[in-house]
Amino acid sequence: MQPEWWHWIVGGVLLTLAELAIPAFYIIWFGLGALLVGLIVLLAPGLSGTAQISLWIIASLAMTVLWFRVFRQGFERTRSGTAGEVIGEAGLVVAAIEPFAKGRVRFQRPLLGSDEWVCLADESIAAGERVRVVAVEGSFLKVTRTGV
Repeated sequence: MQPEWWHWIVGGVLLTLAELAIPAFYIIWFGLGALLVGLIVLLAPGLSGTAQISLWIIASLAMTVLWFRVFRQGFERTRSGTAGEVIGEAGLVVAAIEPFAKGRVRFQRPLLGSDEWVCLADESIAAGERVRVVAVEGSFLKVTRTGV
């Protein structure tokens, strides 16, 4: 029996859904490889079963290698416990900060993976003023006006 195009599509969807149940983040590449083979078999229905399986293996492995070797390199590992590195960093207020309301501060270089943070302060600070990070409180940065 030679697999039809819809066999590959159903298999691809099932493998992609299996990634939701087993979050290993490599099953998805085999599912996407199956979807790709399903589309190719739909466009070129005369492809032999051996060629289809070979194409699936090559596509799946190529997507897996590309993800782990090329695209994933830009992803940062968790930076838990490195909050002390941001204390003292200077930024610019882009949304005014009030004593019991949150504002937003943009930093010249990304801090803990983001260049803009929700911030708190003990005093009112208008947009456009320079601030310095004095503490990290949960997922917010506590800032104070700089003396410059």
